[in-house]
Amino acid sequence: MDGWAKQRQRDRTANTVICLHPKREAVNGNRGEPTEPLTPLRRVQYKGPLVSGGCAEAAFTDIPMTLAIETTNLTRRFGPVTAVAGLNLGVRAGEIFGFLGPNGAGKTTTIRMLCGLLLPSQGTACVAGMDVTRDAEAIKRRVGYMPQRFSLYGDLTVEENLDFFAGVYRLSRRQRRAQVRETLERVGLTDRRRTLTEHLSGGLKQRLSLACALVHAPAILFLDEPTAGADPLSRQHMWDLLYQAATEGRTILVTTHYVEEAERCQTIAFMHAGRLIGAGSPDQCRAELGEAVLEVDAVPVVRAAEAVRATAGVSGVSVYGHTLRVFSRTGAELPRELEAALRSRDVVVRGIRTVAPTLEDVFMSLTRTAPDPERGR
Repeated sequence: MDGWAKQRQRDRTANTVICLHPKREAVNGNRGEPTEPLTPLRRVQYKGPLVSGGCAEAAFTDIPMTLAIETTNLTRRFGPVTAVAGLNLGVRAGEIFGFLGPNGAGKTTTIRMLCGLLLPSQGTACVAGMDVTRDAEAIKRRVGYMPQRFSLYGDLTVEENLDFFAGVYRLSRRQRRAQVRETLERVGLTDRRRTLTEHLSGGLKQRLSLACALVHAPAILFLDEPTAGADPLSRQHMWDLLYQAATEGRTILVTTHYVEEAERCQTIAFMHAGRLIGAGSPDQCRAELGEAVLEVDAVPVVRAAEAVRATAGVSGVSVYGHTLRVFSRTGAELPRELEAALRSRDVVVRGIRTVAPTLEDVFMSLTRTAPDPERGR
């Protein structure tokens, strides 16, 4: 890195957006070097359940515990608005944990509290065995955070951004050189290392954001909608990188509103209006839906939806192209009742069948029946 880039890096150190480090002695001739090195994490064998889908069997942790993240009644208020309300959560060491919910559900606020960037209004949270209120600065050095919005410096090169964040995490010069080189190779950006960040495509910027979260080899990764707006190929590449990180034993908490991405997680938590409304493995969530799901193929579909919604025993209807997903808690007579209701409205019925629920069906059912107090953020 040339002298001009180093000066830009030093100038920004005390003003970085995410503030992931304690105040550094970047003055008095110190040149911004850390006063103490990071303590390497110790790899220990994870005694929990084996992880499928290319995920972890061991966990990076320096504490003898199974839960990497644990919250009790975690709450955050912004004035009269409760963004997160009474969140009770446990994330096992070494797993990929998915937060699924619409925009405004409280996912980002939760992550910011767990990263030590935002104090809770009430309740407690422990990350890597440390309290987010008392040990916020120590937590920031043990976790990697990829925010929802791109926050890197466009007028720095790819390599300069990585070097800057390695310095923010207080790695020594030797550690920075090694980690930057390794991380560039990991995310496939070695040949772009001298490219200005503002000239990268959206997918490559997301990859660089992940690299900056990984550069200090954290035990826990927090990723806030890391594939939002990405094309399918870029999303697949991102998840390949996440699986690689998980096989190395890292705990990963990822938020998303893409239901198909939630299928990739070992455990899913559904959030709505700041509250946890359900959690479990994908298979468990589908098995415990509590409602039958019928697929109705009928045209015209709008008139069909109106007729189905007016039928007794129907608790919800979703339109998918020329078919309807119909939710019901009633018995086996409903298909005949639906067909009669549809034909009475001059709707052509092509077929009615019971289908296995998807995660999207689960989420729609949970949000439809969940209480909706103050809107989360």
